[in-house]
Amino acid sequence: MTIQSTINEFKRVDAQRADFPGEHLAVLGAGVLLLLISGRSRSFIARLVAGAAGGALIGRAASGTGGIARVAAAMQGRGQPGRVKS
Repeated sequence: MTIQSTINEFKRVDAQRADFPGEHLAVLGAGVLLLLISGRSRSFIARLVAGAAGGALIGRAASGTGGIARVAAAMQGRGQPGRVKS
């Protein structure tokens, strides 16, 4: 297996599993916390790692089937993002 096929397999398995309630909000909170930690760290490496991990978690929270983008679209009454109401 190549690295790309392994990543694709993880993505496929993740897309098929059911979301648990509040999963994306918890991931968003963890990402924001890491960004706050990165801003307070004195070490450049710690800032870099915590900032990258925090950004990745925030991106993860915003994507996916139950992501923040879907919640925001539902709150605005548009339904699912990318779909046009008839």
